[in-house]
Amino acid sequence: MERHRQMTIFAAVAQSSGLAAASRLLNVSEATVSRALWALEQRLGTQLLERSTRGVRLTETGRHFAEECVRLLRATDEADASANGLHVEPRGLLTLATPVLFGDRMMMPVVLEYLDAWPGIQMSIAYQNAFPDLHEDGVDVAVLIGELPDAHMVARRVGRVRQLICASPAYLLAHGEPREPVALTDHRLIVCSADSWTQPWRFEPEGGVRHLISKPVLRCTSQVAAIDAALQGAGLVSCLSHEVHEYLEEGRLRAVLQTFEVAPLPVHLIYREGLRASARVRSFIDFAVERLRTHSALSA
Repeated sequence: MERHRQMTIFAAVAQSSGLAAASRLLNVSEATVSRALWALEQRLGTQLLERSTRGVRLTETGRHFAEECVRLLRATDEADASANGLHVEPRGLLTLATPVLFGDRMMMPVVLEYLDAWPGIQMSIAYQNAFPDLHEDGVDVAVLIGELPDAHMVARRVGRVRQLICASPAYLLAHGEPREPVALTDHRLIVCSADSWTQPWRFEPEGGVRHLISKPVLRCTSQVAAIDAALQGAGLVSCLSHEVHEYLEEGRLRAVLQTFEVAPLPVHLIYREGLRASARVRSFIDFAVERLRTHSALSA
């Protein structure tokens, strides 16, 4: 019992980043929190918190132990519910990290539908094109576009996306359609300087992948702006198929140089803890995978 209590208090301190906040969260005195932490560190024989006049901060050991505490306490709650014949309903905060346009075009409809299905869940979405460190950044689920960098990652594949070169019909009517990558040197190019997929532009003619260093007429710091410029006839833009899926279907953009496309990129949902994942993580993964796998934008 005492171990469970110590872990509960430590998890609350780690969550709230302070003894006073943890005491309010648990409705116990700050002295009780302090004694429990001291006893826990003595029992484990290691320092979990660094204390200063500005508060407390987790040590590296403390950070890993906090993650284990949360997992074990969650598993205990679920085991109690199962023993009592209760359905373990997903509850709590779920954190999702996703590339900006994938989140906007693909994930947000799934998230909203999931929140309607499970009213006990709250979600936080981090829009970032750089893949996060799930443990360091406290992310439950992350979208990865591309090959898995680590074979030991716990992942579910949901589909593939193509790497396209697109332009508006009006631009192609005025400037002609390029028939091979070298012809792009005579065209107006739009790039997103914040998007690594667009610099340089990659093609796969016979003999292997080739790179074309683009000399843009317009450089944007967001892919949304680059695609919007292409929609208005400003030039050709490099993009991923899910980013322009609706515009291609509506005929507002056209893909060119399709015979020179590089291999499609896989899309995965990455999550922590594998089979030990919480009910909310497992339920969201199952929910999202089912819907994303049937989306035409991911069937490249």
